[in-house]
Amino acid sequence: MSQPYGTTINASGVAELIFNHPPVNAFDSATWFAIAQEIEALGKNDAVKVIIIAAEGKGFCAGVDIKELAADGSKILDVNRGNYDTFKAIHLNPKPVIVALHGFVLGGGIGISGAADIIIASECASFGVPEIDRGAMGGGAHLQRMFPVQKVRYMYFTGEFIDAQEAYRLGAVERVVARDQLMPTAREMAETIATKSPAMVKLAKEALTGVEDGNLEDKYRWEQGFTFEAYTMGDSQEARDAFVEKRKADFE
Repeated sequence: MSQPYGTTINASGVAELIFNHPPVNAFDSATWFAIAQEIEALGKNDAVKVIIIAAEGKGFCAGVDIKELAADGSKILDVNRGNYDTFKAIHLNPKPVIVALHGFVLGGGIGISGAADIIIASECASFGVPEIDRGAMGGGAHLQRMFPVQKVRYMYFTGEFIDAQEAYRLGAVERVVARDQLMPTAREMAETIATKSPAMVKLAKEALTGVEDGNLEDKYRWEQGFTFEAYTMGDSQEARDAFVEKRKADFE
């Protein structure tokens, strides 16, 4: 199996972390830990001034590997920690993080996006939290960093998606562009930030994070407790089994 992601750093100090794990960029617990470590390392690298996270394939990120969890529900502890570490590594990274999104942005993809500093989306991008249909919780804290609370609840309760233009209308997305302009736009934006004083940018990010409403990491850990509780219920296992078996769940 090929490496599920790759990293490059250019001469301007723009780092690119690109997911490439067909078919849907869904990661198992070990990969989530590795992604978190890679993002933390980029933040500590003096050669890096800005980080772009993007993806190859059908979509940005479908989140966790449901098949891993369907086979062993106890893996939820590792998955929770891997997700938590990844989102924290982005949100509290000393370097600005830009996410360049295309196709589906689900579950862990929402966490990455909600933790980031700037979001750019292609016209084909769509956002969703189908956790309610997967027997899990999680993503609400980061989704509320992107969208108003009532929109978050509608998406959460129904599992329905919204498109890039609606995300732009609601203020989550900085720019919506054609698919072939996604990475050029992200790079142009990153290059602009990279010309600024690294010391000032670091101070700006720390200051802006400090004045946010509430503690994102604490709120997400609270949410994850409910994911663990969900995994003790039969409906949760039935939801995962139905997803893997490609059938309608039976909650009777």
